[in-house]
Amino acid sequence: MRDLNGKTALVTGSSRGIGRAIAQRLARDGALVAVHYHSNDTAAKETLEAITAAGGRAFTIGAELGVPGDAEALFAAFDTELAACGAEPGLDILVHNAGTRFRGRIGQATEEEFDRTIALNVKAPFFLIQHGLHRMRDGGRIINVSSAVTSLAYPTQIAYNVAKGGLETLTRTLAKDLGERGITVNTLAPGFVETHVTAARTATPEGRAALAAYSVFDSVGQPADIADVAAVLASDDSRWVTGQRIDVSGGSTL
Repeated sequence: MRDLNGKTALVTGSSRGIGRAIAQRLARDGALVAVHYHSNDTAAKETLEAITAAGGRAFTIGAELGVPGDAEALFAAFDTELAACGAEPGLDILVHNAGTRFRGRIGQATEEEFDRTIALNVKAPFFLIQHGLHRMRDGGRIINVSSAVTSLAYPTQIAYNVAKGGLETLTRTLAKDLGERGITVNTLAPGFVETHVTAARTATPEGRAALAAYSVFDSVGQPADIADVAAVLASDDSRWVTGQRIDVSGGSTL
């Protein structure tokens, strides 16, 4: 475990999957965690209950991302809930996990699908960071969750690939810009992970084996595999690491 006592974290898309695992891990390490969700308040409450049952502290925030005014709405709720907890204003760790993908080659993608993919995967993090920076304390941590697909040619979800590539460029640029404040900005790039996103493919032995074969460990990743690395990036142990893309795909791109 790492010492995040006295830190406040916001994890977008943390009602399920990788986001939930990151929220739980940061809370276990001592952070007060804002669990963000879009519409699945039941799943968000489950994340909250799991955190509190383990002795951690958290609160939930419901807000749609990728729409006009999303950053303002999310941080208004964040400020309100933080005050209700009796916590000091401010933010130490910002994790962008919320995202969406549309499957299809370039000839199949619609303009609406492309715009939505860019809005949620790139535009939302951009403006959340913009609005969060005056709340973020010096020495803060920004962690962007990308994907192993940016290292591969994966034509069947081209809009998603383009969006995640933009997120990684945002990471490098901000790392240089925010270094003077001691704020680190890094990217996590998972491969196939066992979540609701991959549930249909892991439901059969054949589907699971096909996904596992991408990893050198012949295994499908677990949300905790990603969350444990996020915990390192959120801690003081990563103070000399910034602008990096950390591959957490189990060697899937080798």
